[in-house]
Amino acid sequence: MKTASSYRVSLIVALCCATITTFSQTKYPTQPIESFYDLSFTQAERDSLFSNLMDYQKAFQAIHQYTLNNSVPMSLVFDPMPVGVKASTQQKPIDWGLPKEVALPANKEELAFYPVYKLSVLIKSKKITSTDLTKLYLSRLKKYADTLQCAISILEESALKQAKLADEEIAKGKYRGPLHGIPYGIKDLLTVEGTETTWGATPFKGQTIHETATVVKKLEQAGAVLIVKLTLGALAMGDIWYGGVTKNPWNLKDGSSGSSAGSASATVAGLVAFAIGTETLGSIVSPSTRCGASGLRPTFGAVSRHGAMALSYSMDKIGPLCRSAFDCALVFDAIRGEDDLDRSTRAAAFNYSSKTPLKKLRVGYFKKWFDGNYSSKANDEKTLADLKKLGVELIPLEWDSKIPIAAVRIMLTAEAAASFDELTRSNRDSLMTDQRKWAWPNTFRGARFIPAVEYINASRLRHQLVQEFYAATKDFDVIVTPSFGGSQLLTTNLTGNPCVVVPNGFNDKGSPTSISFLGRLYGEAEIISLVRAYQEATEWEDKVPPLFVK
Repeated sequence: MKTASSYRVSLIVALCCATITTFSQTKYPTQPIESFYDLSFTQAERDSLFSNLMDYQKAFQAIHQYTLNNSVPMSLVFDPMPVGVKASTQQKPIDWGLPKEVALPANKEELAFYPVYKLSVLIKSKKITSTDLTKLYLSRLKKYADTLQCAISILEESALKQAKLADEEIAKGKYRGPLHGIPYGIKDLLTVEGTETTWGATPFKGQTIHETATVVKKLEQAGAVLIVKLTLGALAMGDIWYGGVTKNPWNLKDGSSGSSAGSASATVAGLVAFAIGTETLGSIVSPSTRCGASGLRPTFGAVSRHGAMALSYSMDKIGPLCRSAFDCALVFDAIRGEDDLDRSTRAAAFNYSSKTPLKKLRVGYFKKWFDGNYSSKANDEKTLADLKKLGVELIPLEWDSKIPIAAVRIMLTAEAAASFDELTRSNRDSLMTDQRKWAWPNTFRGARFIPAVEYINASRLRHQLVQEFYAATKDFDVIVTPSFGGSQLLTTNLTGNPCVVVPNGFNDKGSPTSISFLGRLYGEAEIISLVRAYQEATEWEDKVPPLFVK
């Protein structure tokens, strides 16, 4: 029989050390509360715990009484670099290999589907103006954004002012580079002074944050024209936001996947020339796959996250979603770099060259995952064959870890719950549109019961994973993989390795499929060199969803 003291300890453990329900409601009613945490204490040990738990509760309450904005980072900063490895900082001049001439189409509506690298040449040669291009995209946004449910705020007035300025500068010979005058959109978790930043979630509709994200500032410096803030799955999960479900432009019965839902959908439908998205665990790869975009998830720390909604302080990454991998390179070069306002950023070179010989690249592939049975297997096998036709030697790569990688994911969950602690405690999470068991509201609640000890031990396992993955892959410039093969998506989001995902065909429902290319930390240049050659030899990035062609 339990003593009164024992019941008090059980209650405090339940409230402070965290369990979801009382054990009288479980199928193990006789087990003590600590068994939830895979622990076993004696009755004397439980009695001794009581005063400690009371102290912890006071600490929790003190923290809760202090306002912590989402923008306040952790004091601990994740560094993805393996022990003894440093990123090169020797930047060489970039040889983009842009086309010398691009013809203007007879039907200017076709410009909506031109890649950035072609639009850039047209603007620089003054065959089109930024203003005309901006008006074209604004018109398409007004016509199609509701169909796709992909836009939150269309920034027409400020966009036309930026476009006019770009035209004036170009006319005077002040050309800022390949993005000058190019209209684009951003995922609405990035701040822009004077606009709402809703994070796609009902509790944050109308939210105004008085700053502009570093990425947006860098694109402004590059002369790009911001025309729209695009949808995201609420608080960066999925494609469900407070206004509905963002659609796949190839099949309006499907969501666009997420959480960079609007960024992928709008880009592929020709509503923007490119878009900025974010990834914590698949939020660039997944919507790029569903919609047929070319997406770049950069190395963790390559792009500043200042001004972006924090979900996971040690896993969030910002990158472009475009019509081609080459476009991704042009955008990445503009947004990358060290930023004092984001302590996770590192200075590193991006030595892309259009003249990189493919035979110089050492390319591996995860044979075991290609050999498995999965829905896009035929398209992936065709990709491997196409690469071989380009003269690429594909070297089988075997990697199988004993580390419980899936368990390390609790770091993301705990950090996300901390990012939205006040939302959970205030019960405003009940305002969220998606209340399914695995959606954020319930996930945040459950994550309150992850012990700090387990979070720290998961971090230690992650350190081992970084070393192990580096040792297994360090001899390769690029690794080809099924986009959702094995554990690679979770693994490389934990290790911080970059990924380029591109379309490689269609499934039996008429929606795109994708293939992914991984690289060394800060090895974006090598990946894009290979993928650009692959895309120039194939047709998939040129495909246009017929519903959005006039």
